[in-house]
Amino acid sequence: MQLPDGSVHDDYHHIVLPEFAVTVTVLTDGRFVMVREYKPGPNAALLGCPAGMLHDGEAPLAAARRELLEETGYVSDDWHPLGSFVVDGGTGCGRAHLFLARNVVRQTTPRPDATEEIDVVVMTEAELRAALAAGEVKTLPAACAIGLALVALRG
Repeated sequence: MQLPDGSVHDDYHHIVLPEFAVTVTVLTDGRFVMVREYKPGPNAALLGCPAGMLHDGEAPLAAARRELLEETGYVSDDWHPLGSFVVDGGTGCGRAHLFLARNVVRQTTPRPDATEEIDVVVMTEAELRAALAAGEVKTLPAACAIGLALVALRG
């Protein structure tokens, strides 16, 4: 890898992964719509946010809207970007686009991909905070999105 000063180092690792969108969703009554989904990395069902990879040429917000509908059946017209972050500054590991969707409403039944097993879980803020503190949210992008959303909701 060539550094900005022009020097070349062969011992750097760079992992190229697709960009993805993560959405923290809030119902009109203030409860959160979360998902419990099997993830092959940790080989476990994890509590998290509706999320998924961007398709070729797809804008991050369009991917967030699509994934929210597919995984939960919910939609929103009240979207707020929470930021776009590289998952690991040392290696890359993909870019996460984080969103807050407020006033979500159920439009249809979830239609997850054939490889996804997803349970939709509705939680109060206190339940979500407790789950986060207890380590039930095990992926960094979801934990970061939830933290940023909680700050945004207080602002």
